[in-house]
Amino acid sequence: MDRLLSLLQNNARLTNKQLAVMLGREETDVAAAIEAYEKSGVIRGYQAVIDWDKTDAPTVFARIEIKVTPKKDFGFEEIARTIMDLEEVQSVSLMSGGYDLAVTVSGKNFRDIAMFVAHRLSPIDSVNSTATHFILKKYKERGVVFEEEVKDERRMTLL
Repeated sequence: MDRLLSLLQNNARLTNKQLAVMLGREETDVAAAIEAYEKSGVIRGYQAVIDWDKTDAPTVFARIEIKVTPKKDFGFEEIARTIMDLEEVQSVSLMSGGYDLAVTVSGKNFRDIAMFVAHRLSPIDSVNSTATHFILKKYKERGVVFEEEVKDERRMTLL
């Protein structure tokens, strides 16, 4: 049923009947599989991908790289849980490479995010350093393209 998960990830609004036809299965089998995925925690939720630039809601997003000192006996888990409980935090991921955690946050403006980093994130025990990268424009998110047609606005120069 991995194909079922792929179909739901691409469009969670498909009905069980539509999914059954696409998978060549019975509708009741599809419903049972979805229920089992939800109960086991494989399916964690259903969300719309929103282009906030097309709304009136002032929303700014940033990716923050964080270097931390892991806690003895807890590793990165305790610090990750502390950070993910902050309301501005959209996602937290453990990373390999030059930093330990990647955090995506949102705010009403750049200052909100700067104050979040300065007053709420940086003072947390175990946080050694942060690097904030503001997201200026989204082109694609979770497989959804935000711009239907990309126009090449460069002018051709003849020599």
